[in-house]
Amino acid sequence: MHKLLYLVFLLVLTCGLSLLSMEVEAKNDKNEKHQKHDKQGKSSTLPYGLQKKVAKGEPLPPGWQKKLNRGDILSDDLFSRGKIHNPMDKQGDITLDIDGSLIKLHDKTRTILDIITD
Repeated sequence: MHKLLYLVFLLVLTCGLSLLSMEVEAKNDKNEKHQKHDKQGKSSTLPYGLQKKVAKGEPLPPGWQKKLNRGDILSDDLFSRGKIHNPMDKQGDITLDIDGSLIKLHDKTRTILDIITD
């Protein structure tokens, strides 16, 4: 009788723990889903819609330059979109032409040093 009661107890305990772990995994999946779409707090990254435009080769809207600031790190999307205006100097700085705006940045870190708009 004690063995049967012990086995039932273990079965209930095992089922309860497995349900609890599934709930925790579901919460983690939900958080990961939201983190994928959250803003990363960097003004140099493009929103999802603008990233799609860049991928298609479409021009960006005129106000995107306002989102870039000195000290930000230029996103890969914008870096690949730019054309080198001035080659690398002795300090490792280059100037990119991105849709008519000149952006001076450090080549290795992609830190924006200066923004020159026409």
